[in-house]
Amino acid sequence: MSLFKIHDTLNARLTLLLGIGGVLLVIGFWTLLTLGATPIVSSAILPHPLRVLTSFADLYRDNELLKNTFRSLGINLAGYLEAILIAIPLGFTIGLIPLFRGGFQRQVESIRYIPLTAVTGLFIVWFGVGTDMKVHFLAFGILIYLLPVVIQRIDEVEDVYLKTVYTLGANAWQTIRSVYIPSVLSRLSDDIRVLTAISWTYIIVAENIDSSQGGIGALIWRVGQRQGRMDKVFALLFLIIIIGVVQDRLFARADRLLFPFKAVAMQVNKDRLESATTTFRMIWQFVTQMSLWILLGLYVFLAINDWTQLFFQGRVLADLFGDTLWAVHVIIVSLIGYQVYQWQAKRNSGYYPQTA
Repeated sequence: MSLFKIHDTLNARLTLLLGIGGVLLVIGFWTLLTLGATPIVSSAILPHPLRVLTSFADLYRDNELLKNTFRSLGINLAGYLEAILIAIPLGFTIGLIPLFRGGFQRQVESIRYIPLTAVTGLFIVWFGVGTDMKVHFLAFGILIYLLPVVIQRIDEVEDVYLKTVYTLGANAWQTIRSVYIPSVLSRLSDDIRVLTAISWTYIIVAENIDSSQGGIGALIWRVGQRQGRMDKVFALLFLIIIIGVVQDRLFARADRLLFPFKAVAMQVNKDRLESATTTFRMIWQFVTQMSLWILLGLYVFLAINDWTQLFFQGRVLADLFGDTLWAVHVIIVSLIGYQVYQWQAKRNSGYYPQTA
């Protein structure tokens, strides 16, 4: 292993240490540029890191940070869900049926060149300036990239699997169900993760159209343009980065749950590079798993209270997510349902012992 050898592989511990060192180096350089009464870079352009950190308290107290964050997050989840529900069946139809491939593949590939900021006016005319417009605009922004990828993933299905199921006498639907769907969706999950960064760009654009409805994008415009608080702007940008990283980890977790065979293959490759799992990794896996269970329990608790007012007065989830709460319910209920289905399938197959 060499730190300067081209495309060499680092072990987990060294990767962690270098990552921490890189962050500290950036913060140190940033501090140096903004230090003192007359800093190298004016605070109106680049505020001091400590000022950015303390501005989170101001955002929480004065700008309803929590509510605006969950509003943007709800739009993000709703837009993703809508885009996926459209892109997957439509992509399979165009990718698998020659009639539709010949008629629409070129159009699908061409729509990627549409500048999204140029069609905001159309979405305002079609859907107004409310939450529906923002969700549909985000869904369209994701769809124009995701739909061609679905068709591409269909073309990448290895021929050996198709020949195997044909040899076994599978019909068209059995081939789609047993080969195309698992192969395409397992690869598509990685593509969906990549689009997380793009989706936040479109959310900011959509929320700036009508800043009165809230959201992180509207909040950035309000504290930056109206108040001139660059420290708050930087704090909100870092918040988007944190949310994006957490979303990426959640997508990775969902990917392991939905496609466990990918996780097995990845672990085999990791084991070749590293013979033993580090203590840090074991602790991290335990913490993340417990955090997911805690969040799930909190969701169930708040959802029951929203419907029944059993524990306290108020509807927390409805207040936080607003019109996009339906997307949160659909995603979580779908994941829970899938886990129950997997558990039942393993139980029926004898993976878990039957109790009398």
